[in-house]
Amino acid sequence: MDWNNLRYFLELARAGTLVAAARRLGVDHTTVARRIQALEKSLGTPLFAREAGGHRLTENGRRLQPQVEAMERAFHALEQSAAPLADEDLAGLVRVGATEGFGTVVLAPALAGFGLQHPRLVIDLLALPRLVHLSRREADIVISLERPAHGPVLASKLCDYSLHLYAAHDYLAAHPPIRTREDLRGHSFIGYVDDLLFSKELKYLGELHRPDAFALRSTSILAQHRAAQAGAGIAVLPAFVAERDPLLMRLLPAEARFVRSFWMSMPAESKQLARMQAVWRFLKTTAETQRAWLLPDTPGA
Repeated sequence: MDWNNLRYFLELARAGTLVAAARRLGVDHTTVARRIQALEKSLGTPLFAREAGGHRLTENGRRLQPQVEAMERAFHALEQSAAPLADEDLAGLVRVGATEGFGTVVLAPALAGFGLQHPRLVIDLLALPRLVHLSRREADIVISLERPAHGPVLASKLCDYSLHLYAAHDYLAAHPPIRTREDLRGHSFIGYVDDLLFSKELKYLGELHRPDAFALRSTSILAQHRAAQAGAGIAVLPAFVAERDPLLMRLLPAEARFVRSFWMSMPAESKQLARMQAVWRFLKTTAETQRAWLLPDTPGA
């Protein structure tokens, strides 16, 4: 039996669609389909039911999956027992999932530079305004606002970051000065869509002031940033997004400060893979070197 066919089977079982599995494997979706057909032919049984939304495991497919996963674990154990690759020999795919703002503003330029140093290493960055699920194999390393609650994962606190109130200079020039919390009354705010929040850690505005009106609500922190630049109102933004923006001014610096944390996790079974170790260490180093940007006005930052 061809191990490559089994590997393709496992990726399709986890991804649910040919396109998603192909993206994970770095091949065309027709290659995945061909491999699955070859495996089903060799076993003499269908392993997937083809549906409009993708591929669903048949009963035989469900029985096969844990056996193939055991083979995968054995393969990883062999990798772990081998001597680690030198950094210059790093190769393969590592998919990093992160929140939209942190992934776009902080990680994208850093990971791009890291990728140039290791041309045989492929890095996918999923910078999304939602949770990226490690359990669904959406990513190899996930950076989230909350520590994973359960599962066979390696989890570590990556860093803290602060958020502050910001508004455009043009907006502030057209309104009375804001010197206290009470002065926030009557102002238009920019924020998240409450019923679409993907983490309780984003419920910070109520800690300071319950807005009278919203000029714009969005699931995207980058959209909120652009709306604040345009003078639509006051927004709570991460310092790493807004602090260096010359169009914006920080408001109530002494009292309007929120601190949140990023957590990093990956499957425990992957922790000995050289490419995973290298990216994990690089993400840690990136967060450490950007501490003054992530947490401005902090002693030692």
